Amino acid sequence: MSETADVLVVGGGPVGGTLALGLAGSGLRVQVLEARSQPETGADPRAIALSEGSRIILQRLGVWENLAPHATAIRTIHITQKKRFGRTVLRSEEMGRTELGYVVGFAELAASIDARLQAVGIEVMRGAQANSLQPGNDGCRVGYEKNGSEHTVEASLAVVADGGRSLDSVPGLSRNIREYGQSAVVAMVQAEQAHGGVAYERFTSNGPVALLPWGVRGFALVWTVAPEAAERLVALNETDFLQELHAHFGDRVGHFTSVSGRAAYPLKLARMQPNTAPHLAVIGNAAQTLHPVAGQGFNLGLRDAWELANVIRSYSPQELGGDKMLAEYVATRRPDTEGGMFFTDFLVRTFSNDWPALGHVRGAALAALDLCNPARQFVVRKMSLGAKG
Repeated sequence: MSETADVLVVGGGPVGGTLALGLAGSGLRVQVLEARSQPETGADPRAIALSEGSRIILQRLGVWENLAPHATAIRTIHITQKKRFGRTVLRSEEMGRTELGYVVGFAELAASIDARLQAVGIEVMRGAQANSLQPGNDGCRVGYEKNGSEHTVEASLAVVADGGRSLDSVPGLSRNIREYGQSAVVAMVQAEQAHGGVAYERFTSNGPVALLPWGVRGFALVWTVAPEAAERLVALNETDFLQELHAHFGDRVGHFTSVSGRAAYPLKLARMQPNTAPHLAVIGNAAQTLHPVAGQGFNLGLRDAWELANVIRSYSPQELGGDKMLAEYVATRRPDTEGGMFFTDFLVRTFSNDWPALGHVRGAALAALDLCNPARQFVVRKMSLGAKG
């Protein structure tokens, strides 16, 4: 016998959880399937850069109050290119803000969202692995496996927010992928000097290096390199890794003293086209995967969830997943999605090469941006709020 739901969210991570929270109190039957059997724990070393727009969303959903004590504020963003002139410094006080963004642990973010879901009475079915999606004219049938048993849910609207793992069986949906030929080495590092709320983005010929403030002297590192270099960096002993990082990054925070949680993953630009089917929508990393430069990917996914919840609330239960509702969602998100993808891809292609003439142009552009406050204000608004900034 099939279960039924008005909205079935496939994926109970932060993006799927945000969508579910956005529907709390709507009167809709909302069900969440999550493949992991246990919630995230503090052992997860990943960090996420939250824009001010994402903080506002989390505050409206009642999540930020629990998350704020675990967040490190970004008050300055320092942008340079290696061995080239030109820099830009974005300061919160010059933008009329107290913070430009925040860095939070993935585990703390997930736990805060899980706690809020429990508080508002939305159940997350853990250990439930979606294995089939069948969109149809009257709804979407979702098959999942839990504890060795097969189950199905008939949903008026199914939303895929699990990174796309469950989409292989859906006809008519395809993912366009462009490999960057780069990998990101991620880690947590400690430095001699306190970071003072400064985030660093340094562009090199191999790709950007980002250091996001964490704790007092810590940084979340995202180091873009060639794939073979990534394997070598992950395999280095701690001393050699820190020496290479210092040689690559410079002396702005003194020497690096320790590193933990090293990992590497390949970088790509990917987009699901289309990102809807009858009674089915795709959001977050399942819909688009961006290069980590400028930290836009997760924030874009969070805005997907927020906007979809708003669109769902404006329709009756009988209209959920219909052509009109889905078309409105796609139209609402298109400027933000395409703008975010273009912006990050432009940065990667413009700054990740050794062309001498282009290096001078980049330096001049950074210097000009540093001298033009309205331009800096524009950049900060777009990074914080997306297309609506």
